[in-house]
Amino acid sequence: MPRLTIQPSGKTTEVAPDTVLLAAIQAAGENLVSKCGGNASCGACHVFVHEGRKSLSKTQRAEHEKLDALVGVGSKSRLACQARMGEEDVTVELLSFV
Repeated sequence: MPRLTIQPSGKTTEVAPDTVLLAAIQAAGENLVSKCGGNASCGACHVFVHEGRKSLSKTQRAEHEKLDALVGVGSKSRLACQARMGEEDVTVELLSFV
């Protein structure tokens, strides 16, 4: 099973493939919220994916549109409510400025 590493805390957990990244982060005990209920409309769950980006599900239109509207977005940005785990290990960074 792939492992999810969460920075800056350094927590790691095994996560089943196809699990929504937000759910996996919350299950690991991190306080990451989605104010919109996971509909890609608030951007509160914006994270940087440092490793394993290609293993995550593809970015869809709603996520692209929200990321385009957020400050501080980079090439490693994803909305945790929209990304699903794949078969490889993933490392994410929770952002303190969101």
